[in-house]
Amino acid sequence: MMEKMIFGRFMPGDSFVHKLDPRSKLLFVFAFIIIVFLANNPVTYAALFVFTLLVIFVSRIKLYFLINGLKPVIILMAFTFLLHIFFTKEGELLYHWKFISIYEEGLKQGIFISIRFLVLVFMTSILTLTTSPISITDGLEVLLNPFKKLKLPVHELALMMSISLRFIPTLMDETDKIMKAQMARGSDLSTGPIKERVKAVVPLLVPLFVSAFKRAEDLATAMEVRGYRGGEGRTRYRQLKWDSKDTLAILLLVAMTALLITLRS
Repeated sequence: MMEKMIFGRFMPGDSFVHKLDPRSKLLFVFAFIIIVFLANNPVTYAALFVFTLLVIFVSRIKLYFLINGLKPVIILMAFTFLLHIFFTKEGELLYHWKFISIYEEGLKQGIFISIRFLVLVFMTSILTLTTSPISITDGLEVLLNPFKKLKLPVHELALMMSISLRFIPTLMDETDKIMKAQMARGSDLSTGPIKERVKAVVPLLVPLFVSAFKRAEDLATAMEVRGYRGGEGRTRYRQLKWDSKDTLAILLLVAMTALLITLRS
């Protein structure tokens, strides 16, 4: 499962979304995270879901590829859905059996929260799949430029966030390799009492932490060798260019926001 994890990975392409300026994509996703909370009824959530599917279609990322790569997140979403169903005791009683009671409000809130969680995960995944880490760094740095007046290390913060995103799939791949190596040596991580399974995780975590620190040290050494000294006085090889496509993307989001406000209960 871990080798299929797609969050943080970049897939080169030639779609409309791939060609957008990283600043517009970052603004789009940040604003989308906010407007998601405007939805409060079935119609608004349906509009959000259709809008997300439209973005996925335009990005030319296969829907089954997204779902397959986000299985761990979808499992968490299903768990959240069940929590709302079984622990929200409001509205009309729909089903009762022994100690299990399902209420109308619990079912509705479970579906709404699941849709909200799903569209957020899909949209942030589209951002990382269609934008290279270095482009995300450049876009974040430009967007955070006003904070330089507050003496914040904007360049370093943007670089740190970009490296963190890039290391997610790398660490997932490393975890998968270590798990397979441990299983080949007879370690069982999936069966037995919980206490035994917790003990079996320790031989997994130790080499993973060692590998992560080794990668961080190698990256720091490589940056020093190449003369990296922070953002002060640095010039750009890649110049960001805001195009009409970027304006169109932001206008579509504004239109979606207006639609959600209109359809709210």
